[in-house]
Amino acid sequence: MEKRIPNSSFCKVAEIKLTYRAKVKPSERPQVTSSTDCFKVLKESWDTGKLEFVEQFKVMLLNRANRVLGIYETSTGGVAGTVADPKLIFVAALKACASSIVLCHNHPSGNLKPSTADLQLTKKIKQGGELLDIAVLDHIILTSESYYSLADEGLL
Repeated sequence: MEKRIPNSSFCKVAEIKLTYRAKVKPSERPQVTSSTDCFKVLKESWDTGKLEFVEQFKVMLLNRANRVLGIYETSTGGVAGTVADPKLIFVAALKACASSIVLCHNHPSGNLKPSTADLQLTKKIKQGGELLDIAVLDHIILTSESYYSLADEGLL
């Protein structure tokens, strides 16, 4: 009988490490209880040089007390759009052990109205969140002057 030598590529696998390093004490994290609170935190953390220039998609990660664990920038696109990959959104939420998330992106044009793609993505992410027990509390579209909350408008 022929002796088989294991293929060396089977012995080389990547080690997966999950870590979350908070640089802010829990008591110092902002607490959000409304879309206005979310907008204030987002506006403060957004690169103002990109707000009216390119579309970016971010995810606000929240603990059970609605304190902000962090804001994860999922993607940066062009003037008319960006790609928001649900896998990357949930990787960030799971890594931070978030209980809930707020989706957010900007419209460089200044138009606050959500597109059909915005609504479809929100629905898809909400369904994924239900499977993972991560609540999608809102999807906020922001401009340099104002914001639009899908939750406030009954579209979530």
